[in-house]
Amino acid sequence: MWGFITVINNTLLPHLRSVFDLSYGQTTAIESVWFIAYGVMSIPSAKLIERIGYQKSLVTGLAIMAAGALGMILAASIPSYGVTLVMLFVIASGITLLQVAANPYVAVIGSPETASSRLNLVQAMNSAGTMLAPAFGAYLILGRSVGGTAKAGRILTPAERLADAHSVVLPYLLVAIVLVVLAVVIARFPLPVIGQNATSRVAKEERKSLSLWKHRALVFGIPTMIAYLLAEIGVANLFVNFVSQPDIADLTHEQAGQYLTLLWGGMMVGRFAGSAIMQKFRAEDVLAVFAGGALLVMLAVLATTGHTAMWALILVGLFHSIMFPTIFTLAIRGLGPLTEEGSGLMIMAIAGGALVFVQGVLADRYGLQASFALTAACEVVVLLYALWGCRVSAEDAK
Repeated sequence: MWGFITVINNTLLPHLRSVFDLSYGQTTAIESVWFIAYGVMSIPSAKLIERIGYQKSLVTGLAIMAAGALGMILAASIPSYGVTLVMLFVIASGITLLQVAANPYVAVIGSPETASSRLNLVQAMNSAGTMLAPAFGAYLILGRSVGGTAKAGRILTPAERLADAHSVVLPYLLVAIVLVVLAVVIARFPLPVIGQNATSRVAKEERKSLSLWKHRALVFGIPTMIAYLLAEIGVANLFVNFVSQPDIADLTHEQAGQYLTLLWGGMMVGRFAGSAIMQKFRAEDVLAVFAGGALLVMLAVLATTGHTAMWALILVGLFHSIMFPTIFTLAIRGLGPLTEEGSGLMIMAIAGGALVFVQGVLADRYGLQASFALTAACEVVVLLYALWGCRVSAEDAK
């Protein structure tokens, strides 16, 4: 559901732009609230988990997301751009709590050696949501609105904008219902309680002698996570424009969007495969192989043209697949009672995705294809972390 709700924004943004007659800056602000929420709410989420535990935090996160989805119905009924931003921030805050709770819970609930395997399986389901969301949004939001079905450049009348705004009501009502059902199921499900020696809160006197910054895997994991997000978001945001170019695949934006589904599909396949592979091989070794593969295909994107460059960019989704969950689990490995705080910092690093505008600046100045040099540089950062940065904490995992 958190993958689904995050990617449905890709459908929501053009819809809201036509409804509220927004500038590109105002439209960008809609997406920015997600990064702001990760930056603002990560540490409070970690503190809440310390107080009420993982299971109640999962339920609370789902409830907050449901409240935000219901708030989107209010925003559509008014309609109001400002209320829309607030409600999207609420939804993103719930997702932040869900991630800060779910990721470390999945990591520590079983054997440390297979933590990355479990989290890759969870993230594979996240990717399933990212594949379903565009079709859901296209059918229930864009397909049921004048702005979504009209030709480019069509200026809507005030009555048409009001009608289009109301098209958001049904999809977000369905989303809210599903989230409430999930919250009830998880609240009643007998999830295992994390033991005292794993991540439960310890006395303040003991915690004073502990420091997150002594764990080099975490210290290097934070900038590595930022680098990975710059790579993933940059590729996803610029994919359609890149493959549409005459010297690449010469496609329409609609046709290019269909190929974008293959990129997200590759991430889902890679995560399912990665979950199985990490049952037998160390997570840091698998991460190194995938990072090396991502670097090679990005060099191909930079050096080639035509369909070769397009398929190389599609393939990077497969190699990116395991990076988020694997970097996350390696960074918090061995933190013990500091796992909640470490998880909060890693989720906060997602706010660094807002730096993706740097690639846009590079594309304006040096060309779209050349801008992917930044992506290649990010792959190098991930490769160095896999080969060196995360291995410092190997003893802590025992």
